[in-house]
Amino acid sequence: MIKAILVFNNHGKPRLSKFYKYFNEDMQQQIIKETFQLVSKRDDNVCNFLEGGSLIGGSDYKLIYRHYATLYFVFCVDSSESELGILDLIQVFVETLDKCFENVCELDLIFHVDKVHYILNELVMGGMVLETNMTEILSRIEDQNKLEKQESGLAAARAVSAVKSMNLPQQLKDMKLPDLPQAIKEFKF
Repeated sequence: MIKAILVFNNHGKPRLSKFYKYFNEDMQQQIIKETFQLVSKRDDNVCNFLEGGSLIGGSDYKLIYRHYATLYFVFCVDSSESELGILDLIQVFVETLDKCFENVCELDLIFHVDKVHYILNELVMGGMVLETNMTEILSRIEDQNKLEKQESGLAAARAVSAVKSMNLPQQLKDMKLPDLPQAIKEFKF
């Protein structure tokens, strides 16, 4: 079972943390710090598996990680998980992020945290792996994007309807605003 998924940069700043076992906030920060210290001091040519730190569970747990550019993706798992399976899962997660954000970078994780968590929840929920097929995950994400666009269109329609139902003079209700691109062309900088 997966106990935690951590993503941090080369300086140890957490960019994503998802714990599937309860730890209070202070303990989570200590786990992130200890995990970064364990993973970051390893050479690039050594194995991507190591024994879990003392805070996350010691020898009963493993840290499985991949280092991409400026980010470390670390999965803290118990002994029932396959190391190679988790490495493959990390690869699927990173490739999915890359497809969704068109060349994912650290800033995408910061500014689109809700979308990143949604993608992660398509892969893993409650510490259990749900899906590893990237095309299936991308299909679900596309469906979610369509729903969001549909809802934003409904919200705009409700706003227009609300304005029209207000007790405003007829002149204000009938006023047509200029098209935005034309207004920008006419504006002098």
